[in-house]
Amino acid sequence: MTQFRKVLAIQAGQPTSDGAGVRLTRVFGGPGVELFDPFLMLDEFGSDKPDDYIAGFPAHPHRGFETVTYMIEGRMRHEDHLGNVGLLQGGGVQWMTAARGIIHSEMPEQEEGVMRGFQLWLNLPGKTKLEPASYQDIQPENVPRLTTQAGVDVTVMAGQFDDGQVQQAGAVQRPDTEPFYFDLHIPAGASISPRIPDGHRVLLYVYEGSAELAGHPQAIDTSRLARLSEQGEVQLHSASGAKVLLIAGKPLGEPIVQYGPFVMNTREEIEQALRDFRDDKLTA
Repeated sequence: MTQFRKVLAIQAGQPTSDGAGVRLTRVFGGPGVELFDPFLMLDEFGSDKPDDYIAGFPAHPHRGFETVTYMIEGRMRHEDHLGNVGLLQGGGVQWMTAARGIIHSEMPEQEEGVMRGFQLWLNLPGKTKLEPASYQDIQPENVPRLTTQAGVDVTVMAGQFDDGQVQQAGAVQRPDTEPFYFDLHIPAGASISPRIPDGHRVLLYVYEGSAELAGHPQAIDTSRLARLSEQGEVQLHSASGAKVLLIAGKPLGEPIVQYGPFVMNTREEIEQALRDFRDDKLTA
């Protein structure tokens, strides 16, 4: 008998603002983040009102983790202390490994229209938290996409997509946390069963429509995040059509100590990050 992953919890995000006042929904993050290991935060932003996003995210620091920005609509410009400049646009992905430290800005490259996307924070193991920072700007044409035999459109941002019939490597592969990051567009009446290794944390975020998960009696509605057990298969179906982010990764099982944009393993390391930032040594 097929064993399906169980739904451990379903939750809604909370409205908040970040940067210089950008309005967004914090899907998860903050107290209790250990339950999402190796992930630290997921933000959803989306508005056609310039006042909600125009102030952007002026220069700010990070240390100890990775940020993954997936843009659905709109244009955002990235600049950092390493000299990187990148234009993030619809269908593109920015993968930034802050590691020891990076200071960057993300500012709208538009004054009107829709700005929509997601930012995911992925933890780094203690052994690599102080390695040099790096940055990848992956344009839409370089992000792998496929359509399954059932008609599901899949964007493969990270990891390896495999449903037993078609396989596709993602734009990014990462060690230690071994993340999978897919955007699934499921037409009405279709199903999909991506293979995810046992032991991986699996999160499903329905950002449009409604989806059903095999073994769970209730549908997962729009703007709901489902956290699944670490064993078994994942089989998604949508009676009416849905767009779903599937996020999975290997838990690190390390202490998580966070202070704003710094995520380390101990309080002492956080205090050192604060001193380094104050003394202009964060990125040294």
